[in-house]
Amino acid sequence: MSPSAVSTVDPGRAKVHRPVRDGVAMVCAASAGVHAALVPAHLQEGPLIGAAFGLSVLLLAAAALGVRTSPGPAYRIAAVLLGVSGCYLLSRTTGIPLLIPEPEPVDVLGTVTSLAEVAAAVAVLGLPRTRKEPR
Repeated sequence: MSPSAVSTVDPGRAKVHRPVRDGVAMVCAASAGVHAALVPAHLQEGPLIGAAFGLSVLLLAAAALGVRTSPGPAYRIAAVLLGVSGCYLLSRTTGIPLLIPEPEPVDVLGTVTSLAEVAAAVAVLGLPRTRKEPR
């Protein structure tokens, strides 16, 4: 087997990072749960904001599964987490055109969830690459 086809992280070291992957998966799943609980209320506000929350649930659930089942690109997981937390920040500071026209008040659950999402994004980006190198 050529060196370029070998994983960049040996299997023994990869096990050390399992708790980080598990933690990121838990944050993704918890955030998906928080957003799922808010879908009905947001659907009452309007179909676009309700759909946006529904989409966030799907993306966060996929990220939770992805980080646990595949050592693939961490940037995808981080993008989902930072995208969702960024939307929260915008919704509280400037509003989001077509979704939330005016800034909403800051709330504890949203702030804690967003901080956990940012921390999980940083954690997943800090994991070593485990994808096989192209030949």
